Amino acid sequence: MPTVTPGDKILVSGANGYIAIWVVRRFLEKGYAVRGTVRSADKGKYLEEYFKSYSDKFEIVVVQDITKEGAFDEAVKGVDAVAHTASPFYLDAASVDELYKPAVNGTVSILKSAQKNGSNVKRVVITSSAASVLEIGVDKIFTEANWNELAVREVKEQGDAAPGMTKYRASKTLAEKSAWEFYNANKANLKWDLSILNPPFVFGPAIHELESPDALNTSLRQWYDAVLGNNQNETFLKVQGSAYIDVRDVAEAHTLALEKEAAGGERIIISVGSYVWQDWPRSLSPSPIPSHPNLPVGYPGAGATAKPPVRYDTSKAQRILGLKYRTKVEVTRDTLADFERRGW
Repeated sequence: MPTVTPGDKILVSGANGYIAIWVVRRFLEKGYAVRGTVRSADKGKYLEEYFKSYSDKFEIVVVQDITKEGAFDEAVKGVDAVAHTASPFYLDAASVDELYKPAVNGTVSILKSAQKNGSNVKRVVITSSAASVLEIGVDKIFTEANWNELAVREVKEQGDAAPGMTKYRASKTLAEKSAWEFYNANKANLKWDLSILNPPFVFGPAIHELESPDALNTSLRQWYDAVLGNNQNETFLKVQGSAYIDVRDVAEAHTLALEKEAAGGERIIISVGSYVWQDWPRSLSPSPIPSHPNLPVGYPGAGATAKPPVRYDTSKAQRILGLKYRTKVEVTRDTLADFERRGW
């Protein structure tokens, strides 16, 4: 199936989000036009200012409620591809539906709109998560063939009482499954194909609107607390962790997933590798954050002997996308420099 090329117009949902704004930026940098969706005109003001140098290539449309049938009917008109990034990630959801509805219904909604009104759409790429792949407590190398049925089962059994992370993982699993179910049921009559990306924890500098560290998204706030010192619990630093990828590499993966013909119909894990929190560099020269000359050292050396918390087979991403990843040092240096610039 034909893929997109610079000059084409891409719809990016939830364009003011941590990952999404980098996705928008990368598409614009590569010569694409972008239509970004936000929930209100007010949320689009920052984006319009940030991307003012691309004013002839960037536009904002308001989609107030992504869960509603037909929410994206107008937004998909005239675009050549869709990058659906809009989905909640926070750990204090009081109810299951608080995560399930926007994750699942929002995903199906945009696919239905693309089917109905996306006459020019060639491909849809969806930002899923490695949360829909792994199962906690299972010691194996996870591949694209794996699904997090455990989280779905636990939420079904525990309901709103399930832990926040479990609810999040279940929401991502069900949202992705709903996407594949819709695509497989309708692909004979679709003009576009589907590609889904599964990143683990996403770190790296933020360019979306932020007023303080308290406004950081969930993953980057955990990184901030671990490296700058708000969470120096020994078990947390020496044992706990996950896998990671830089937000800029996630953005690049979205462009490649739309450009590479072989990405069509594929589920692709994108990950640098695993970490425990102690692994993140505490001392870089010159320091990217001189206002904090004494970052906590934690438990030096502990990361080198820790068992990897989770392992993924990323050979498909290498084969299809040829994605190159930033290292922990690069992620740390650039993120701390961003915090320094913000006066944090």
